[in-house]
Amino acid sequence: MYTRFALAILLVSTSLIFNSEAKTTDLYKVLGVERNASQREIQKAFHKLSLKYHPDKNKSKGAQEKFAEINNAYDILSDEEKRKNYDMYGDEKGKPGFDGGYPGDHGGYTHFTSGGPGEWQNMGGQGGSKSFSFSFGGPSGGASSFGFGLDDIFSNFFGGNSNEGSRFSGFSGSSSYQSRSRGPSKSIKAINSQVFKKEIADRGMIWLLLSYTPSLKGYQYYEPIVEEASSSLEGALKVGSINCETESSLCKELGINPRRDPKIFVYSYKTGDKGSLVEYKDDLVAKSLKSFCQDHLPRLSKRINLNNFEFSTSTVEKFPRVLLLSTKKNTPVIWRVLSGLFRGRLTFYDAKVHDVSDPAVKKLGVEALPAIVGWLSNGEKVIIEKGISVKDLKSAIHDLNISLDGFEKKNRKAAFSKAGKAQTDAKEKQIPVLTASNIDAICGEATPVCIIGAFRSSKARDKLESIFLHVSQKSLSRQQNPPYGPRNSISYSLLDATKQSSFLSAFDKSGFKSLDKFVIAYKPKRGKFTAFVGETSNEEVERFIGSVLNGDVQFNKTRQKPVINLSKQTLGHHLAHRLVEIGVSDIFSVPGDSNLTLLEYFVMQLNLIGCCNELNAGYAADGYARSSGVGAYVVTFSVGGISIVNAIAGAYSEDLPVICKVGRRHSNDYYGARKILHHTIGLPDFNQEFACFRTVTCHQAVINNLEDAYH
Repeated sequence: MYTRFALAILLVSTSLIFNSEAKTTDLYKVLGVERNASQREIQKAFHKLSLKYHPDKNKSKGAQEKFAEINNAYDILSDEEKRKNYDMYGDEKGKPGFDGGYPGDHGGYTHFTSGGPGEWQNMGGQGGSKSFSFSFGGPSGGASSFGFGLDDIFSNFFGGNSNEGSRFSGFSGSSSYQSRSRGPSKSIKAINSQVFKKEIADRGMIWLLLSYTPSLKGYQYYEPIVEEASSSLEGALKVGSINCETESSLCKELGINPRRDPKIFVYSYKTGDKGSLVEYKDDLVAKSLKSFCQDHLPRLSKRINLNNFEFSTSTVEKFPRVLLLSTKKNTPVIWRVLSGLFRGRLTFYDAKVHDVSDPAVKKLGVEALPAIVGWLSNGEKVIIEKGISVKDLKSAIHDLNISLDGFEKKNRKAAFSKAGKAQTDAKEKQIPVLTASNIDAICGEATPVCIIGAFRSSKARDKLESIFLHVSQKSLSRQQNPPYGPRNSISYSLLDATKQSSFLSAFDKSGFKSLDKFVIAYKPKRGKFTAFVGETSNEEVERFIGSVLNGDVQFNKTRQKPVINLSKQTLGHHLAHRLVEIGVSDIFSVPGDSNLTLLEYFVMQLNLIGCCNELNAGYAADGYARSSGVGAYVVTFSVGGISIVNAIAGAYSEDLPVICKVGRRHSNDYYGARKILHHTIGLPDFNQEFACFRTVTCHQAVINNLEDAYH
């Protein structure tokens, strides 16, 4: 009886000692913050104190208890609901006093509650007796019938615990600093396989990643460190956490399964264009982690000496170039981040300059620093930004991202225009092939002399075209102009001998069948000709043409007037061939009664993709243009063409190269041209969509026949 009484006295005395501490504890004072402190200030204070009193680093007497006290204060004040209740009632549960509740609720912090009004209990004695509950609950300690665990009490005295202690070596006991498991912070994005592939893998942005499993102890200490380290780099990197219990396949694929402790990784571009995971292994200190993140920001900008570097407009570069001019000794963080975001799209340079008076800066036309200068793929220089003002890292990266994106779009537009001009120039320099549609213009009676190169193989054609291009630039005797020039000119053209045997038989009965290539000088008005069947070299052909123009060769009468056979090529064949030439392999369409015949020719050379409606086809081609260069679609006239205008306008606003072909009534259909047909909108007008297209396209054309298509 005496022993039992002594034990009871001991327990009550010990509890009252702890209760006295709990009653006088001000959680705000524990963390050293004001009562109106922000969550950020509370987090920083907790981080600072937890490092100071961490049992692994602080071996002084009382450090363990102090650490538990700090952890309990943070657990309550970091939760807005608990903090509100604490401020109002002095208890995070919304009741006056510290209600111990459940073992482990406060990471082992000792609480004491006396029954208040309405909480009186009859304990078998006279009415009016008052009950007290004591709680020494730790995370793993079992609770006795008195509401506390005996293991926890004795471990407080002797520093031991039969259950597993903290994940940090050298520290265990009932006053464990483990708080109950808390979910991931709202500011840290949960990462799964889909998010990793879409937002992280090789996207150019640095990610700070925390891998963990809920069963790992100490996870709650990693989160605030990660948040604090990343907060000052907001905009330069993103933060995520991977729960390797629910995302085991992703963790296994990445090789980041945490065993004993959570692990921190940076998805880095430090070593090249490809991203890779690098583990952070230093102390769990925000400052150190921040430095680690900064060190692994992209280094894709080339540092140059502006005085020794020449941005020649004739230099062939894979991507347009951008140069940052600043007074910074090292490449600025913002520029490093942007170099990652635009990798594979722009080539980055940066240079340190003293001020705008620097001759090299003046030469570039820059009036204020920092500045960004760009060079389009056509060599044109553009001042992208000057006198850049940085409010904060996040907004600066966002604003400059928009500027560089606009520069890239401008370059795409310039490149597309350049390609079109180059194609036009190439056409002008090409020697035309004689057809039924162009023979009158090239070799009609108004042309004094036609120089015709006949070929039976592609190799022979290329050889003759090369020779004609060379010879046509020389002044041999008379003034020479391009084939479509003035009527008093000499013309050059090619002829496919395999398809135009009847044309050649007008000159020679055999049609020169034994020859792979040869040259004919033909005078259409006089019906006379002469042929060169010798070695076709630049010198020999030039000598032959010179003698023709100077009257040094004899002309013979033609057997008959040469006539070009009608080609089997159709407008559909021609359009399909031209699409293939510019890189189109797939064409999106909505088949209809005004384009079915056209589509029959297209499917011979292109992959036809049917769509449910015109707008769908338009957006599909828009996406194709973004990934493959050029998009194309075919729709029906009037309602079909008008339905696709929204998609065309969207592509136009983004400078995307897309080609829309709208079917029309048959060009020989005189009756249909004057009637309201199925696809018209109340008027016999087949040009309604054409008028709409004028406002949202860079070029429009009506093609009624093959001759129109050639032009």
